[in-house]
Amino acid sequence: MTTSIEDRQALVSLVRDFAQREVAPRVREYDLAEQLPRDILDNMGRLGLMGGTVPEEWGGAGLDHVTYTAIIEEISRVDHCLGVIMSMPSALVGCGLQMFGTDDQKKQWLTPLARGEMFGGAGVTEPQSGSDVAGMQTTYKRDGDDFIINGAKTWISNLDLASFFVTFASSDTSKRHGGITAFVIPKDTPGLSVHPFKNKLGFRPICSGELVLDNVRVGPEALLGEEGHGFDVAMTAVERGRLGVAARSVGAAQLCLDASVEYANERSVGGNPIGTYQQIQQKIADMATGIQAARLLVEDCARTLDSGDRGRVQTSMAKMYAADVFQRVATEAVQIHGAYGVSDEFPVARAYRDSKVFQIVEGTNEIHHVLIAREMLSGRGARK
Repeated sequence: MTTSIEDRQALVSLVRDFAQREVAPRVREYDLAEQLPRDILDNMGRLGLMGGTVPEEWGGAGLDHVTYTAIIEEISRVDHCLGVIMSMPSALVGCGLQMFGTDDQKKQWLTPLARGEMFGGAGVTEPQSGSDVAGMQTTYKRDGDDFIINGAKTWISNLDLASFFVTFASSDTSKRHGGITAFVIPKDTPGLSVHPFKNKLGFRPICSGELVLDNVRVGPEALLGEEGHGFDVAMTAVERGRLGVAARSVGAAQLCLDASVEYANERSVGGNPIGTYQQIQQKIADMATGIQAARLLVEDCARTLDSGDRGRVQTSMAKMYAADVFQRVATEAVQIHGAYGVSDEFPVARAYRDSKVFQIVEGTNEIHHVLIAREMLSGRGARK
């Protein structure tokens, strides 16, 4: 489905108005409290902001990826953590269900997820393997028709909100990719426990931490896709997730630029606004140019996915570049603000803390350099 330009603009305006009216006055407060307000999330669900690219038949908004990334960017200009929640039904949590789930699984999990009636989490990263998904150590064994899962995932988001987790385990770790199977596990399943990490550097309102699976027994209805094909489920979700990270990076970087322009016009030194000085002007120009270049990469990636292409190179490029741009822009924004840049009364301080995390989530930027280079050197990444 392709969204018209008029409908896209109307949806972006809706998100902008919502963010300014309901989120901006409270974001500092709930960042300090390390908890997303449930009433804000519920209102987002009622407005249909969780539906993303999920087809309408499964409760979603049926948006194209270009429109989807535009609204993720817009909400992230106020709080990118809400952009994380908005992206989950279309990416890390919901994409695997949409692409590989049975109709019953979609009805049970994907539809309420896309409507904002339920939240989920994705358990991919592990303490030892990190970005090396194929190196996971969580294992499962068959017991009749059941599966018994043991292991641990870490830095898993939505531990407080999630009603279920899409997670992964291996039947034989020596098989790496070939041994991995995907499962949908309700949070209240015996043996599954969550352990949040507090006082994180960034992403503070999102409850992240450890997901432990201790002899978790699930039936065949928990199997997501075919046994032994879980790596495909994981990569489909992760690659869509990288597009979301890139769009959020652009939005959060735009927040830094907007705040810096406002501050540079108001703050005076030597009787003149600091924005009249060449050194500040150079920073503003470089920030604006980097953001626009990242935005264009995100748009290119979104159009590639809309064409039906997997977009492996494009998702890595967009995530890596946009995250690096955000980190540079946030650093310059703090520098422009001077001493005020380290105060949590100014949004650039929060953005600065968050920006480092963007270079790590959904595959470290070092990993993306390797992925891009491998695709280019093999000839698979060449433009057609």
